[in-house]
Amino acid sequence: GAMMRELEYPFDPGYIMKKRRSIKKELLKTDKPFIEKRIAVLGGSTTHDIIDILELFLLNYGIRPTFYESEFNQYWQDAMFDNPKLDEFKPEIIFIHTSFRNITELPTISDDAAAISDKLDRQYEHFRVMWEKLFSKFGAVIIQNNFEMPFYRLMGNKEASDPHGSINFAASLNMKFYEYAQKNKNFFINDINYLSADYGLSKWADPFVWHMYKYILDLNAIPQFSLNLANIIKSLLGKNKKAFVLDLDNTLWGGVVGDDGVEGIEIGHETSMGQVFSEFQKYLLDHKQLGVMLNVCSKNDHENAIAGLNHPAATLKPDDFIIIKANWLNKDENVMQIARELNILPDSLVFVDDNPAERGIVRENVPGTAVPEIGKVEQYITNIDRNGYFEVTNLSEDDIKRNEMYKANVERAKLESTFTNYTDYLLSLNMTAVIRDFDDVYIQRIAQLTNKSNQFNLTTKRFTQAEMEAVMADDRYIRLYGKLEDKYGDNGVITVVLGRKEDTVLHIELWLMSCRVLKRDMELAMLDSLVEQAKKQGIKTLRGYYFKTPKNNMVREFYGALGFTKISEQENGDSEWELEIDNYENKNKVIKVVTNNEQN
Repeated sequence: GAMMRELEYPFDPGYIMKKRRSIKKELLKTDKPFIEKRIAVLGGSTTHDIIDILELFLLNYGIRPTFYESEFNQYWQDAMFDNPKLDEFKPEIIFIHTSFRNITELPTISDDAAAISDKLDRQYEHFRVMWEKLFSKFGAVIIQNNFEMPFYRLMGNKEASDPHGSINFAASLNMKFYEYAQKNKNFFINDINYLSADYGLSKWADPFVWHMYKYILDLNAIPQFSLNLANIIKSLLGKNKKAFVLDLDNTLWGGVVGDDGVEGIEIGHETSMGQVFSEFQKYLLDHKQLGVMLNVCSKNDHENAIAGLNHPAATLKPDDFIIIKANWLNKDENVMQIARELNILPDSLVFVDDNPAERGIVRENVPGTAVPEIGKVEQYITNIDRNGYFEVTNLSEDDIKRNEMYKANVERAKLESTFTNYTDYLLSLNMTAVIRDFDDVYIQRIAQLTNKSNQFNLTTKRFTQAEMEAVMADDRYIRLYGKLEDKYGDNGVITVVLGRKEDTVLHIELWLMSCRVLKRDMELAMLDSLVEQAKKQGIKTLRGYYFKTPKNNMVREFYGALGFTKISEQENGDSEWELEIDNYENKNKVIKVVTNNEQN
């Protein structure tokens, strides 16, 4: 799983174009499984090299694509007419590679407003009808280029504001594409208007390359184009990074706080370099809105690090970080430790450090962590930004709250280390649980949990929301969900138990819990509530099932720890457990439990 340095921005595009075969060979040498995806590329111009290079970036992200490629400029025919080859391919992702060169209805100076408006509608409909057809046929994700600007301006600056202008027309079409994207959650824009500007429009739109090879972009722009497209795909497949790990001296401010003192470091508006560092701090701070977690890894005394972060002109304060490691250990050890404390894999991290030696150590020893070559401070933002580590495809409520949740977890861990007696620690958290029968408000979250929770899941049964709603309406079941709050915040719905009644036996078909609330005695509170409900309904015996999966080894003896008796065990590790509940005594001593009225 190490990311390939040659494919991280800033890269050498000529090298990637030339060496694609040996790069691909290198990328396939891995023992990690790939996510396999079928991608149809429907082109309005030549796509061959784009597909070759896109494949490299996807492999680098752990995604192995197979491609369907339309004939030259057959994107519309391939989508609209009978196409057994495409049908048989069953694309999961469809990329439509069109550009300004594919606009057929441009306005002329003699057109009146109505004629221009008609042309705009017709040109948009040409695309919309195709998207609708592809959606209804394949239910795939569609990624569609927007339109770049033309490389010349007949009317000069007026081209942008006048409806007769090509630039005005392309911009209006783009707005219609964006409105469609806002209404369709499986439709994404590959923003070549931005890419061509970033690359330099006159270099991007080289007429020689167009007339010679029918490529709409300079061949050396293909790697940047392909990275941009690969970022949408990897984000859809859950391959985004989740956190920054940031060095301090000469990374977040100029100078070395331990040597120069707080008053001697450069940050803020007094100097031009101070302003550049301030802009970088703001760029990082803005990531918190996306749920990206900020952390520090610095060779410094802890007090010096905190003092530097408390500089009056600093945008980032100690409070903006989840974990601050300022010590003299090797950085690779610190980075691994940060991943462990956040409970995420090292390949979810982006390590930012101005020192090439430190970058080398982390790149070598922490596989999967992204280590961008950030360059000089005025290049930091661009070099991080163009890599698209946090590409947004869908922003959920959970993403936005993620910072608070992880931060609260770290606070709990700190508190734990100050207590000698674990029960005292749990009592000090002032935990309150809401344990209730399923309801409409949380049914989506309950179904979502069954598809997420892997490690603490006794049977690992998956439910769609519709299936869960059916269970909710079925009186053969006893259903409980649990929410947990403590003095640091609300963890939301984190556990679900589902039992099916058969005479006087309750078969526990599902018991799962989110790992972020392990060791808080929530399972004891759930068992107490389950027994209470079961007794009311004439149940005498609980029967628990453990089905072994590659991930749920931690709960193999779970029922035993709760006082159940093992009644059978299969060779494959599956087991069955029983508990007589006549003389059951409540086990939870540390959580205050609230139920709703109908259960009291």
